[in-house]
Amino acid sequence: MKTKTTRTFIAGLALLASTAAWAGTEVHFTKPEQFSDVSFDRTEREKVLKDLAAHFAQRGEALKPGLTLKIDVTDLDMAGRENPAMRSAQDFRVMTGQADWPRIRLHYVLEQDGKVIGSADAALSDMSYLTRINRYSSGDKLRYEKQMIDDWFASTFATQVKSPVRK
Repeated sequence: MKTKTTRTFIAGLALLASTAAWAGTEVHFTKPEQFSDVSFDRTEREKVLKDLAAHFAQRGEALKPGLTLKIDVTDLDMAGRENPAMRSAQDFRVMTGQADWPRIRLHYVLEQDGKVIGSADAALSDMSYLTRINRYSSGDKLRYEKQMIDDWFASTFATQVKSPVRK
């Protein structure tokens, strides 16, 4: 009898662990070659998209266990403008603070244990990107986009994040 109880307990723990493993973030980019403003260079564009997907996933780690966030990015307009006249091995973006603020259009679905509990289209933008305090390093090419994503995530999923650890 004790062995059966132990097995049931272990099976229950395994099920609980697998449920927590379902929590996460999936990011897809729909037709990135048609985005409003991403690098002209294919390799650089892929790196930008990979870094943005990783940032969305990192934000998603704060979600409560059992939640899955699915994001479909449909357009990206990065901060500044790429200057083709100044082409080099690295992207060279000019930021004026005029009509060159970062923008992302996306559709998201939030699921809990496989059931949709929320979904919407979202248009992220940060018109004051050059005048705000930004917590990301000036060496981070995506610092303005990341700050914008952080703001959107905090306002959209505030009730769905894990409780902060209190000391």
